[in-house]
Amino acid sequence: MANYEYDLGIIGGGAAGLTVASGAAQLGAKTLLIEKEEALGGDCLHFGCVPSKTLIKTAHVYHLMKNGPHFGLPAITPPPVDFREVSARIKAVIGIIQKHDSVERFCSLGAKVAFGSPEFADEHTITLDGKRISARAWVIATGSSALVPPIEGLDRTPYLTNREIFSLEKLPSSMIILGGGPIAVEMAQAFCRLGSQVTVIQRSGQILSKEDKEMADLVQQELEKEGVACVLNTAVVRVGDLGREREVVIKNEAGATRTLKAEALLVALGRSPNVAGLGLGKIDIPFDQQGISVNSHLRTSHKHIYAAGDVIGGYQFTHVAGYEGGVVLSNAIFHLPRKADYTHVPWCTYTHPELASIGMNEKSARKAGIEYSVWREEFSGNDRALAEGESAGRIKLLLDKKEKPLGIQILGPHAGDLLSEWVAIMNGGVGLSKIASAIHPYPTLGEINKKVVGSVFAPKIFSSTVRKGLKFFFSFKGRACGEDVACEEEK
Repeated sequence: MANYEYDLGIIGGGAAGLTVASGAAQLGAKTLLIEKEEALGGDCLHFGCVPSKTLIKTAHVYHLMKNGPHFGLPAITPPPVDFREVSARIKAVIGIIQKHDSVERFCSLGAKVAFGSPEFADEHTITLDGKRISARAWVIATGSSALVPPIEGLDRTPYLTNREIFSLEKLPSSMIILGGGPIAVEMAQAFCRLGSQVTVIQRSGQILSKEDKEMADLVQQELEKEGVACVLNTAVVRVGDLGREREVVIKNEAGATRTLKAEALLVALGRSPNVAGLGLGKIDIPFDQQGISVNSHLRTSHKHIYAAGDVIGGYQFTHVAGYEGGVVLSNAIFHLPRKADYTHVPWCTYTHPELASIGMNEKSARKAGIEYSVWREEFSGNDRALAEGESAGRIKLLLDKKEKPLGIQILGPHAGDLLSEWVAIMNGGVGLSKIASAIHPYPTLGEINKKVVGSVFAPKIFSSTVRKGLKFFFSFKGRACGEDVACEEEK
C-alpha cells in the first residue's frame, strides 16, 4: 500500500467540508482541511445564510417600529437606517458563530487546517503553495459562487452579489435586483423594509420559479403590499454605469423595451460551481456548468475522490451539504456503502411570511404524472396567528390516491419551524391519523398542521353514513338546531 501523508484530504471549509473533517478526525483518520478564504465557514457563514437572516431580522424589527398602530401602539417615524450599524451587527453575529468553525476547534478535534488554493497534481496529490501533499482519499467541497451571466455592459458596470451586499457603507436609496429566486426576494423585502426603493426583474412568469405557483404568487402579493415592484416575463437587454446610478434596459414578451435606473444593482441569477483552478481536467474528473459529476455514493470518476455540497449542483442548501458530508463520511471512512437520498429534502425561503416546502408540490406532481388531492388551511383561521397579527398565508397538503403525504408547502409565520413536524412525519412514515389524534398546545401556530390533517378526516367521520349508523345503534335524535330545526333559546 502506498504511503500517503494523510488518510483524508478535504478541499473546502464550508458545510460539507467541515462535516467530513470533524467526523473523520474524531474517528481517528489523519485529516487535512484546506480552505482558500481567510476563515472557515464557507459562503453560508460569511456571505449567505447567516448574514442574510441577520439582515432580515433587522429589517423586520425596523418594519415593526413603523407599524405600531397595527398592534394598537402609537405611530412613530423612526430615523433613517445607518447601514454601517446594520453591517456591524451582521459582522458581530458572524464572529460569534465563527468560533465554532475556528482553526483551533478543528485542531482540537485532530484535523490540520491549511489555507490556500490547491490544485490536483495527480489522483492522490495536490500542490499547495509549491508543496506537494498526498492523501489516500480526497473530498472536493468547494461550494459555489454567484453566477454572473454575459449581459451586455455588466463587465463595465459596478454591481453587487451576495458577497458585497451585507457590507455596504450606506443604504442604497434604490435597488434593481436581477433574478427572482430565494436570495433575490429575501433581499428585496429586507432592503425595501429598510427604506430602499426595490424593483425585481424576473425572466419567468413567477418569482421563486421552483415553488408552487399558488404559494409563490402569495409571496409576491405580500412583497408588493410592502412596496417591492416585481417585473415578470422580462429579459435584461443591457446594463450601464451612469456614475451615481445604474441603468438597466429590459424587454418584455411583446418585445417592448424600457429603461430602469437605480443607485444599486444586485445580481442574483443563480449559482456557479467553484471548480476553476482545481486541476480537475488533469485527473479526468468530469464537470460542467452545473457542477462535478458524482454517482449516488457521491464518488467522482475516481473511487477514492468524492464531491459534496454546492459544487455538485442539485439541492444547494447548507443543510443538504451537511447531509452529503455525512454520506461521504460513511463511504470514505467507514467504507459502508451509503447512497444519497433526496426524497424528503426540506427547504425554506425566509421572506415574511416564510415559504417552506418538503416533498412534491403541484408542479412536480403533475410533471411526474401522479394523481393527488389538495388540502388547504389558512393562517387567518389560526388563533395564534391572529393574536400576533400574522394572518397572511396558508398550508397546502398534497396527498396521493392512498392519502399518503406527497408534499407540504407552508406559507406563514415561522413556516420553516412548522415544517419540522412534517420532516419527522415524512421521514418516519407516520400515518395521518397519528397527527390528527395528537395533542398540540394551544394557542400555537403548529395547530395548523393538525387542522389541515383534520380536514382530510372530517368528511369521513361526520358523513351521513356514520350519522345513520349511530342513529340506528344508539337512537340518536338528530339535529337540535339549524337547517329544518328552529333554533330557540331554552327558557
